[in-house]
Parts: sequence; structure tokens; C-alpha cells
Amino acid sequence: MMTTYGRIWKYGDDINTDIIFPGKYTYTLQKIEDIVKHALEDLDPTFAKKVQPGDIIVAGKNFGNGSSREQAVTCIKESGIIAVIATSFARIWYRNAINNGLPAIICPEAVSYAKHGSIGKVELKNQTILIDDKSYNFPKFSSTALNIMEHGSLIKYVQYNLRNKI
Repeated sequence: MMTTYGRIWKYGDDINTDIIFPGKYTYTLQKIEDIVKHALEDLDPTFAKKVQPGDIIVAGKNFGNGSSREQAVTCIKESGIIAVIATSFARIWYRNAINNGLPAIICPEAVSYAKHGSIGKVELKNQTILIDDKSYNFPKFSSTALNIMEHGSLIKYVQYNLRNKI
């Protein structure tokens, strides 16, 4: 994962999968570009139009609770978000994020400090988050999780290992 600076999109607690990607589109939208257009639309109607590659979502506790729909990770990752930083994550959303190569980082201190519109940077290998002039450390990912995220997804990681017979 390349380290870049991006804008912080700050949200609160209990952002569920229906807020991230409205359930009414679950079976009607198939193309990634159509899914991305509806990311966070009920919470922040400007998000899908203004998000830029390298931006970061910061949220409170229990991010991603609700159903296990894959689109709730896909719409965020494919919009250009490089990481989601939260106080805590719903277990299924967290696993879906990692499997899709999207870092889901638990760092309550960074969440407390971050402001909507701040500039942030995530360094996975150093377990560091930079927000404006402050630096925060987060718990180390397992080597497997880190490899999955560096390859872009669990599928790409497995394909790489099969090609290289590791």
C-alpha cells in the first residue's frame, strides 16, 4: 500500500452497513462504479461526489455493524479510501475489509483527535497514523493480514501464493 496524504472524513458511532451502502441497492446494482455512487449517501450526500483517492474515514465505535453485505466494504474501498480508522469495528465488517484489502485500524486516540477535513496519512508497516501535526501508533496487523492488504485482497494474495507456490 502506497503511503499518501488524504482528507479525513469524520463520522460518529454505530455507522451500520445500511448507512454505508443502502440495502435497497443490494440486488439491483452490480457494477462497482454504480455501487460507489451510493457510498454513505444517507449519512453524507456529498461523500461519493467529493471523495478523493488517498482519503481516510475516521469513525467512532461499532463501525460496520449490521448485515454482512460485501458492498459496504466495496463502496468505500473503490471510492479511493485508503483506510478506515475507528474506535471499534463490527467483527464481520472488519473481516470483510481486511479480505478486500482495506485497512480497518483501531486507534481511539486518533479518532478523538481527528477533525472532518483534517489531513491524514497511514503507514501500515510502521503502524503509524499522522493527522495534521500529531502521530499515533496502532496495534500491529498479523503478517497474513498485512500481506492480504498489500496484495489488495485475499483473492489476489492467494493467487500470488499459488503462482509462486509459497
